[in-house]
Amino acid sequence: MAEEASHVTDPADLGVVDAGALLRQRAISARELATACLARIRDHDGTHSHEGDPGSINAWVRVYEDDALAAADRADERLAQGDAAPVCGVPIGLKDLYAVAGKPLTASSSLLDVTPQRSCDAWSRLDAAGMVLLGHLHTHEFAAGGTTDQVGNPRALDRSAGGSSGGSAAAVAARMTPAATGTDTAGSLRIPSAACGTSTVKPTRGLVSIRGIVPLAPTLDHAGPMARSVADCEPLLAAMAGVTPPLERRPLRRVAVSPRIAELDPDVGDGFDAAVDLLEVVAVPPPEVELDLGLAFLDLVCTEMLVWHRRFDDRRGEYRLSIRGFLEYGESRRLPAVEYVALQERRLEDAERWLDWFAGHEIDALVEPTLPIVARLRGAGYDAPFTDGAEISLTHYWNWVGFPVVALPSGTGPRSGLPTSVSLIGPPHAEWDLLAAGAALQTALGT
Repeated sequence: MAEEASHVTDPADLGVVDAGALLRQRAISARELATACLARIRDHDGTHSHEGDPGSINAWVRVYEDDALAAADRADERLAQGDAAPVCGVPIGLKDLYAVAGKPLTASSSLLDVTPQRSCDAWSRLDAAGMVLLGHLHTHEFAAGGTTDQVGNPRALDRSAGGSSGGSAAAVAARMTPAATGTDTAGSLRIPSAACGTSTVKPTRGLVSIRGIVPLAPTLDHAGPMARSVADCEPLLAAMAGVTPPLERRPLRRVAVSPRIAELDPDVGDGFDAAVDLLEVVAVPPPEVELDLGLAFLDLVCTEMLVWHRRFDDRRGEYRLSIRGFLEYGESRRLPAVEYVALQERRLEDAERWLDWFAGHEIDALVEPTLPIVARLRGAGYDAPFTDGAEISLTHYWNWVGFPVVALPSGTGPRSGLPTSVSLIGPPHAEWDLLAAGAALQTALGT
């Protein structure tokens, strides 16, 4: 793979694994790689604003050009001394929820403008591994939505990049950076990955620390990486979690089709069928668990949102309409403590039933479409709350139970010309097996 990468004419086109190999071979310098990515950003991103415009991708909120080049020089010094870290010298963008000491943090909102004195744990680990920070990437305001409408999808600027990690997916898809981070509360890593044609992993809840990341709903929030391939996500996840991936992986011998699949866009259905045809799918009865969460998920998210957002109670009118609607819904519910605890108990019970089902049927993974639709047209995601039901319809359940999910492109729809995506879901701590299987599936699909 590294040999093939040596023929790439623009270093910005390199993925994480290939870039890391060439950096360790000293076939390319970290400064050359960062310079190429910064040039790609200048040439292709357009405006850097909270509002965006129809002619721009607008993935980046802020770009730290001078700091990025200085970090690249430090990485080159480490590499010259034999640093073998897989991601040393590789550029990355951070979702505008990840605190970086001394850098602004805004959550793509006019309400928040702080300069943290301490970096979040996830960036601290990536920084320690030698990664080169290019800048902060747009999120749907405060991560509370599935569209990120200020960002244009690189595959079609009139389409949504998905959300809430829309800037991350757009920047990776447009090859402005080989790597990015995101968060996922109801699908916010997987939705934009599916919409833009990138790959991602939502790890088991708790594997990656969320300390220092602006929260949406803390007991549902997950942090994870995004890249152009599943193989590229693995070293990123290992660095974010501060762990060494296991050498041995359990193959996915028995894969079941998810019992949660509803009506699919025809292009999505084609991509899903292509993936299923390549897997050893077995037929088993569904688990004895309620698959429709109803309002339970929304109640939990909006109740937890209220806690962090109390600091802006006297500035409620400055929120975009959709975010304000979430907070007003939470206030209208005024969920009593006993009901909140009951929801958390239900989550644990649901997760236990799924664990029993995986074990009882000897299932290694579920397969399901990541999104039931292709990327929608931009423009309505901030107009009113609860408009992204289609986007989160499949993804949010796996935040509810905290299970790991790997999402990867399943093709390009022949009708829409837009990406489609498939997900592999496993029991807790199966992310490394899912990553290996997802990488193999991506190779087989040619995506």
